Amino acid sequence: MPVLWVWQRTDRPGRGAWTGLLAGLAFFGALLSWSVYFGVVALVALVVAQAAYWAGAGAAVVALRRRGVAGPLVTAAVWVLAEALQTRWPLGGLAWGQLGVALHDLPAARRLASWGGVPLLSFLVVALADTLADGLVLRRGGATPPASAGRAGTARRALLFGTAVLALGLVLAPVSTTRTGTLRVAVLQGNDQNRHLTRAEIDAGYLTRSHLELAERLRGRYDLIVFPESALESDPETDAALRARIVALARRHRSAVLVNVIERTADRRYNANRLYRPDGSLAGTYRKRHLVPFGEYVPWRRHLGFIRALEQVPEDFDPGRADRVFRVGGRPVATLICFESAFGPQVRGVARAGAEAVVVATNNRSYRRSANSAQHVALSQLRAAETGRPVVHAAVSGISAVIDPGGHVTATTPLFERRVVEARITAARGRTPYMLLGDWVEWAAAVGIVTSVGLARRRRRTLRARP
Repeated sequence: MPVLWVWQRTDRPGRGAWTGLLAGLAFFGALLSWSVYFGVVALVALVVAQAAYWAGAGAAVVALRRRGVAGPLVTAAVWVLAEALQTRWPLGGLAWGQLGVALHDLPAARRLASWGGVPLLSFLVVALADTLADGLVLRRGGATPPASAGRAGTARRALLFGTAVLALGLVLAPVSTTRTGTLRVAVLQGNDQNRHLTRAEIDAGYLTRSHLELAERLRGRYDLIVFPESALESDPETDAALRARIVALARRHRSAVLVNVIERTADRRYNANRLYRPDGSLAGTYRKRHLVPFGEYVPWRRHLGFIRALEQVPEDFDPGRADRVFRVGGRPVATLICFESAFGPQVRGVARAGAEAVVVATNNRSYRRSANSAQHVALSQLRAAETGRPVVHAAVSGISAVIDPGGHVTATTPLFERRVVEARITAARGRTPYMLLGDWVEWAAAVGIVTSVGLARRRRRTLRARP
């Protein structure tokens, strides 16, 4: 509200940009504070880059109002378009900081997400906040009486619209989805060290040993056993002893086993998930498609060699080329790796490809006890709600979580504690409106702004043509 209030009281796009930038620096400075673990350079660069989108939104909102295009719905549309750009460009974007994600624990909001995804939630947050900010401007006499009357009417309509949509969220449920059965899943969370491992621990295979010890606690039959990202320090396809342990585990529990590996070929290096069938044979490999810039690869490495912090990424991963849906317990299940679950369109893609459940294998240990892990679970909640699919969020050091198709967290773990999470998830098929229509809210926002600008120009021409 404060930044929207300022935007309503200025007629200079430059001031709108500066206030947006300052607000964005404060917001992202708090939200992304965990990036400091990769150095101050990383924190500053990331925060400034994300705050720039708020600056652009501020300049656009003020410039549009000068052209006679204003109101809470316009501000919300501009914000949604800024977030659409933020989550796609550059380098694939960063889907951290969309305002709609703040509503991840509200059942009504998650129901709305199944209709329009996070963009719909962001639209509502900004429209209602701008309506309230507009009321403060009017109360303080910030407009001439005729303008006040028109803006007050617009504000009331926006408030009624938002209230009606939120009320619908209380009663609407995702349509065209059907529960198809249950899968018994076990997640192994084996890293209890809130620090970098020592060279001696790495050489002794600490993480591999820890996770295999947890696997020994399992009893009975499972449909899927999950080793999270970085849980194994070698690839079972090149480590015969480790493969024998994985095969024995799969056969003992008659379970598929999902493991994360660094896959090396003659000239490629992938962050990959391998799935082993209950008989121990390899079902296939999924290679991570959406890599983390400056985390898993360094863009423009030759030109940025002077930045010593980039030495933390000595080798680049290569991106995979396709999604992968496996058969687990008779049900189609997709797997994603870490960062990928932050992007609604990517999870929507695997659900449209037939997945009835999604497993996210992640490693957030570098972020220690920061808010990053909880933020990541919140994103997975909304991915579940958008697609109507259960999500198993498997983290090597926590927070691991089991999320039902409505986005409700049914099981969770603390950070840096060795835990086994056992759960039954309910698979689902069919399509939610968001799966059918995608990010239609972003397209509607763009069309709405273009149409409003056109109508405003016609209105000005009409007024000039009058005697």
